[in-house]
Amino acid sequence: MKVLLADDHIVVREGLKHIIESQHGEVTFGDARDGTEALNRIWNEDWDLVLLDIHMPGRDGIEVLREAKKAKPRTPVLIISGSSHEEYAVRALRDGAAGYIEKNAPESEFLQAVSEALAGRCYVTPAVAQKLAREVASPKDKPVHETLSDREYQVMKMLASGKTVKEVAAELSLSVKTVSTYRTRILEKLNLTSNVDIARFAIKAGLVG
Repeated sequence: MKVLLADDHIVVREGLKHIIESQHGEVTFGDARDGTEALNRIWNEDWDLVLLDIHMPGRDGIEVLREAKKAKPRTPVLIISGSSHEEYAVRALRDGAAGYIEKNAPESEFLQAVSEALAGRCYVTPAVAQKLAREVASPKDKPVHETLSDREYQVMKMLASGKTVKEVAAELSLSVKTVSTYRTRILEKLNLTSNVDIARFAIKAGLVG
């Protein structure tokens, strides 16, 4: 079995290797430290499973997921994240992810997610299943933040947490001009005027703690 681990933290990658080997025995692993490297390895190699961090330098996980599913639609991609917000999970599932699991999930839950993905099924937590059910029941009542693109949503969350445009740009390996453009689009779509407004909106919507 070949598994690609795409995460910018070596400690996370090594930990995932240990957990997967504990159940699946001999496994050939590949590493990717950012979105560009992950996509290159997905395009040029065949994998039985890809574990993809949703937040990486450069191209983020959702962007990589979309490109990966275009190039290798049958390769299961399991999204891993440090965020517990179901919104990220729903976005990932819409784009073809085989599941979404938090990095701090119990080992047994993580192994279940891996097994489901390898079997061609989708791993969904109860919280995510409830959100999906609500969306199906009320498709016309989607919150306004769902009009944001995946990158806009990511930038909005970072600005809402108190980061400056310059800090967001550095963390995402983007130019300040590009992040400023995302910020302008966010303000327009949400009908807001400042970063303070963004923070208030995100807190009220339960998108940040």
